[in-house]
Amino acid sequence: MLAEPIRRRILDLLLERPRPVGELVEQLRLSQPGTSKHLRVLREAGLVQVRQDAQRRWYELCPGPLTEIDQWLQPYRRLWADSLDALERHLDTMPDDDDTRRNPS
Repeated sequence: MLAEPIRRRILDLLLERPRPVGELVEQLRLSQPGTSKHLRVLREAGLVQVRQDAQRRWYELCPGPLTEIDQWLQPYRRLWADSLDALERHLDTMPDDDDTRRNPS
């Protein structure tokens, strides 16, 4: 569900502030039915909620399920940190571009 880039973009937009569906349509450059389809999936997953305000439907982020995902990912962060540390060590052993330009081989 979150593998879909448009749904991640919707969450990014809603992270800033609640938005009416029309604004999401405009920001995403999708049709209203296409945007509504993605919003329905996010709503059914509990990631967003909708409230009616006169003729407008406002969508906002529901942080609870994202917190659950964050907690689930916690053990995997060690793997990423180890890989990033190894990359940093490797990059530290490489000559800087400035050194290469001053002392060409």
